Amino acid sequence: MRKHISVALAAGLLMAGVSAASAAGMSQSNSPNSTMAQPASGTLSLTSAQQKTVWNDLHGQATEQKAPSGFNATVGAIVPTTVKTEPVPSKAATSVPALKSFNFAMVDGKLWIVNPSDKKIVDVISG
Repeated sequence: MRKHISVALAAGLLMAGVSAASAAGMSQSNSPNSTMAQPASGTLSLTSAQQKTVWNDLHGQATEQKAPSGFNATVGAIVPTTVKTEPVPSKAATSVPALKSFNFAMVDGKLWIVNPSDKKIVDVISG
């Protein structure tokens, strides 16, 4: 009898823990005020007005860099290891929230928006 009570108690505690963990996970992911940053996606669609805002917010903040000879900066290209990217500053991410989880670099007079997880260019913006 004592063994059955122990097993039932353990099962009940396990279920309570699973329920609590599940509820905690749901409240974090569904909360509009969640502070967890969403990962960058592989695509970015900015309007021309948003591109102009991004250019105005970022072009003066980045150090101008040179692309390796022969490199063509196109959407989907992987950023060369010689190019340093930085997280998009909060001011620009506030102006254009879609940029929040991306990095950027100023290369050869163009602004590259980069997915930090796979280092792929998701947008190239010219001034």
